[in-house]
Amino acid sequence: MNPLTLAWRPFLDPLNLDHAWYLLLVPMSFFLAMGYKAVRTVDMNRYWSQVAIFTFQMVIGLIGLGAGFFVVVRILLPALAPMDR
Repeated sequence: MNPLTLAWRPFLDPLNLDHAWYLLLVPMSFFLAMGYKAVRTVDMNRYWSQVAIFTFQMVIGLIGLGAGFFVVVRILLPALAPMDR
């Protein structure tokens, strides 16, 4: 057997993390905030504090959006659906 066929290929064979996708929310938000604030920050003395604040805002915002969509899909839409079918 060819040893190269046993290697993990990140883009062709992704990790099976479907059950723990929410654990990747914080690192994704952190790295996105680092890149965004590196371009948009005027004063680099406050860079890390702005990255931390923006990361926190993104995580809370995404949790809020998820909760809002959950309420709409699981509670409001079934309540609005016609019952005569």
